Amino acid sequence: MLNGLLRRIGRIPTAIRRATVVPTLVRCGIALCGVLAVAVSWPTELLASQFVVLLVVIAVWPAVAPRGRAATFAALVVVTGWILDTAGYDSRIALWRVLAIATLLYLGHTLTALAAVLPYDAVVNLDVPGLWLGRALIVVLVSAVLTVLALGLTADLGGGAFQLATLAGLAAAIGVTMLLVRLTRRT
Repeated sequence: MLNGLLRRIGRIPTAIRRATVVPTLVRCGIALCGVLAVAVSWPTELLASQFVVLLVVIAVWPAVAPRGRAATFAALVVVTGWILDTAGYDSRIALWRVLAIATLLYLGHTLTALAAVLPYDAVVNLDVPGLWLGRALIVVLVSAVLTVLALGLTADLGGGAFQLATLAGLAAAIGVTMLLVRLTRRT
């Protein structure tokens, strides 16, 4: 096990020499999204402490190893920080923070998916990640608009109608999940 680890560490200089611009930019985008998501979600008291080093390492981890579980773990750390800040430190839940965290997590996740299939030494046109990010930004924009509209409706739909709509949405989500599980088992 130690020999395998030392062999991997020995390949790092070769990987750095062979790395091309576009895959490196994609990985820098992953790291930037992760660090910004951590900065927006975690309490400022913890970001000002030595704990920030661990948070930055976790946020940059998906950029270094995009094929593993790093992106999921980093997203869970961001969500944990937001819950800790809003529940433990009694910070106000602000719409801009929710939208920023969701946007940064989505962009980080989609860039991690691109980096997972894009070798670090691939020669790629700049329009490939450009189109990839363009589609992701359209999804983010539509989601943000729908979120703001839904929040506006919640003020108008207080009481029983809102609870009924919530239960109907939950039932639809469960139904779609069950359908997808059934379809994947069928093939």
